[in-house]
Amino acid sequence: MKRLRHELKFYINIDEYEILREKLQMVLKKDKNMVNDDGYHIRSLYFDNLLDNDLYEKSYGIYKRKKFRIRIYNGSDSIIKLEKKNRYGELINKESVSITKAEYEKILSWDYDFLREKNNPVAKDFYLYLRSQHMTPKIIVDYVREAYMEDIEDVRITFDKYLSFAANSLDIFDPNIVTVEALKFPLMIMEVKFNSYLPDYIRNILQLDSHHRSAISKYVICREAGMMYYK
Repeated sequence: MKRLRHELKFYINIDEYEILREKLQMVLKKDKNMVNDDGYHIRSLYFDNLLDNDLYEKSYGIYKRKKFRIRIYNGSDSIIKLEKKNRYGELINKESVSITKAEYEKILSWDYDFLREKNNPVAKDFYLYLRSQHMTPKIIVDYVREAYMEDIEDVRITFDKYLSFAANSLDIFDPNIVTVEALKFPLMIMEVKFNSYLPDYIRNILQLDSHHRSAISKYVICREAGMMYYK
């Protein structure tokens, strides 16, 4: 059975961020993946079908949605994740499988039959969508993530900064990628994830009711920014 987690998203400005991070640093652990105080870099290649269903389903208020993406960290090919993110309202479930650089390059070359042979449901699902819905790479999404954690209820609070899209490439390893800002500074995105409940002491620090909660999709933001850029 898939474990579902709560995911709440908020737009915050730089002043709110500075106050919140200072408080969180006193009580929560930093994510071990952070390479410096700013966080760590995430680059994702998102796929969608011919009708851009994943792009428009959020706007249509579809309760159950999914996205496929290939993700790397800090520009390295040591960890490459093929991910499927499922959403049921504000509940999410993320499934992933590791792939090699050679397998990634096969997918970009439309040589993806190997996915069918992997003993993993994400790989098999992705293969099915590629074949039946003609999913193709759509956009590269870039940002820096600063993350804090609490073992109780597996709480994870992240600040996603410098959200950008790639304007000239659909290859996450392209050394000549040019990125364009998709969310204007000083705005950034705060995400709050937890299992069953958010501990009171964290809820009190975050003061969630005072922030602008929204059904934010970094994929949608970047696709829409890309459409404006290419007009």
